[in-house]
Amino acid sequence: MYPGPAPSDVTGVSVFNQKSGEFEFRPGPVFAQTLLADEINRATPRTQAALLEAMGERRVSADGQTYVLKPPFLVIATQNPVDQEGTFPLPEAQLDRFLIRLSLGYPSFEEESKMLTRLQKGHPIDDLQPVVKAEDVIACQDAIREIHVDDKIKKYLLDIVHASREHEDILLGGSPRASIALFRTGQALAAIQGRDFVTPDDVKRMAHPVLAHRLILRPESRLRKKTPAAVVTELVTDAKVPVLERNVEPVREVFA
Repeated sequence: MYPGPAPSDVTGVSVFNQKSGEFEFRPGPVFAQTLLADEINRATPRTQAALLEAMGERRVSADGQTYVLKPPFLVIATQNPVDQEGTFPLPEAQLDRFLIRLSLGYPSFEEESKMLTRLQKGHPIDDLQPVVKAEDVIACQDAIREIHVDDKIKKYLLDIVHASREHEDILLGGSPRASIALFRTGQALAAIQGRDFVTPDDVKRMAHPVLAHRLILRPESRLRKKTPAAVVTELVTDAKVPVLERNVEPVREVFA
């Protein structure tokens, strides 16, 4: 039975070079700027842990050396929620390092029909071309940080995260990483919608994808069929929405 990938299969391994008489480090797939971990819950806990440093610090330590990962660095992971045989639950520390979690579900009838048409004569990925340069992604990331976040918005999102730490159904609430993620995704959503400032609706919209996977419910709450998504809805509903005096204006040269 295949035991699955080892941690070195992710980070890389040192190989002895007979010509030079020295060990040479051969980088693993984590050194790619975009890493896709398909069905990550099928990897062993040790292999999953190999991603912690890369996702948290953007660097890899191997054989006494530290290697800085080239920006931008993005980890995308999929997880099969149905088949649990031969899988390992992701630890809280790793879930907390994912900015957001999305559930794709099934495509619509029309979308699936288009998919069949596109796959009729070949796979689209075979002809896939780059849509953006790495330096453009970095420029967008820098521009997002310039999106204005009012102090009232900061308090609003912190009220939601801090309330998760005191909720009766939650054993482990949102961490400071959750606050940062809600802050950054709010900025990104505002920019995508053509604004240079964040609104309460931006925070509301990102609360579920940012917080739900970070919350650990109490056993008795799970027995009562409570879900993290339902708790997040309660947190957002209970938080007092701030009133902003700033007028809506289009973004000017945010991504120039």
